[in-house]
Amino acid sequence: MGKSIALFGTSADPPTVAHKKILEELSKIFALTISYVSNNPKKRHSLDISIRSNLLKTLIENLDNPKISFNQRVSSQWAVESIKKCKEIYEFNSIDFVIGSDLIKDIFYWKNFDKIIKEVNFFIFLREGCPVDSNTLKMLETHQVKFKISTIKIPNISSSNFRLNSNYSNLPTSLVDIIKKNNLYEST
Repeated sequence: MGKSIALFGTSADPPTVAHKKILEELSKIFALTISYVSNNPKKRHSLDISIRSNLLKTLIENLDNPKISFNQRVSSQWAVESIKKCKEIYEFNSIDFVIGSDLIKDIFYWKNFDKIIKEVNFFIFLREGCPVDSNTLKMLETHQVKFKISTIKIPNISSSNFRLNSNYSNLPTSLVDIIKKNNLYEST
């Protein structure tokens, strides 16, 4: 394929309108955006990864954008493994690993951090209320992490907030009926 690819892994528990906005915006910047669901080793997930994957896949199919691809084969709880799998499947000039500003300070503790920062650039989305603080910026520079902070505004909507208040307006319309019909988040 060539050019630049965005790799966007997410817990998607469930996918929200913020996930949708991120995917849409990435498709305007990158030749291809590859998204998948993973189990974050630091989170407790409400639903099994197979259900969350089907929700994200449905969201992406409904976007009907050839520059956004769902590929669960690249999924791993470890970023280094997802990057490796992505490189085995796709040809590209560079890869940008997409991460929210609320999670960027965690990368310094990731498995194989030193290897990851040689393999990818980080594309940081600013979540409302979660700026990248000066200490994190200094650490990124000290470790020579290649990164870009996006100027795109992402709604302050999280999956965990949806699980707490069941505000269906925070979900993409393509998922509301599926989630309601199957009572997917009723007991959380």
